[in-house]
Amino acid sequence: MAIRVATFNVENLFARFRFGSGVDPDEANKDGWTVDRTVFHPLSMTDKALTGAAVQEIDADILCLQEVENVDTLKHFRARSLGGRARYPHVAGIDGNDPRLIDVAVLSRQRILHVRSYQHLPDPDRPSGTLFSRDCLEVDVEWPGPGQVLTLFVQHFKSMMGGRAETAPRRRTQARAVRQIVEARFGADPGDHPFIVCGDLNDYMETDDQGEPAIDDLVTWDQVVNVVDRLPEDERWSHYYKSRRHYTQLDYLLLSRSLAAANPDPPEIMRKGLPLRADRYTGPRFNGVGLDHPKASDHCPVVMTLHAPD
Repeated sequence: MAIRVATFNVENLFARFRFGSGVDPDEANKDGWTVDRTVFHPLSMTDKALTGAAVQEIDADILCLQEVENVDTLKHFRARSLGGRARYPHVAGIDGNDPRLIDVAVLSRQRILHVRSYQHLPDPDRPSGTLFSRDCLEVDVEWPGPGQVLTLFVQHFKSMMGGRAETAPRRRTQARAVRQIVEARFGADPGDHPFIVCGDLNDYMETDDQGEPAIDDLVTWDQVVNVVDRLPEDERWSHYYKSRRHYTQLDYLLLSRSLAAANPDPPEIMRKGLPLRADRYTGPRFNGVGLDHPKASDHCPVVMTLHAPD
């Protein structure tokens, strides 16, 4: 049986709120539990509704997500926008390293068998720091058929904020570490096993005036296939950066060699939730999408229907 797997940076999926003018937060929440709900409103509810529409549209069985505040926020989003636990009964996520409190997570219709975090690994270049900006979340998910398991390595690498070249060393270290993690799990020829390295790698494979790619050790590794390369060249973008009017691939489904061979078709990149300012995309948008806001995300979900390798 086939399953649909997607990666999607849902851009600040927070459960945070804004107090009304002149409100004292201590008065709004006196005992740490009882809250006066008349003095604040949740942030970005329209954006969250559009994010939900994007998730509904791609109809993935397994969703690998980035920029989720925490598992409770994800469960609330699931209940409000995705049809609840009946729609996605299985959730995996662990609070990671990001100071903004954005994490990676998984929503799945298939049973989750195993979860492992690598957020504790030290950064070899910064002894007092951690290797991963958020986490490398390893998740085993049950295939629909008997006895089959798909392993996901969900990523959200160091951003390019501060400059692509300036931040490249951290991403390069993270990319090499992911290879080592996969090899430690599956041995010298990991591509023989069904796995996907996926997520927002926060870099693209082109060299430009901003610098060179720092993720090529992972993306061009002979044990995986970047299936977005199967699309026409002008369709290989998943992110719009408005200040430079820049369209690039930041979001990756890197299928193991055997899994890619069993699934030769290209993935889909769904762009209906992008802001109107991303005018390279001329197809339909969700109702309510604006010039910059509201929007589902500045990233596009990348989704692929997969069959288990023999």
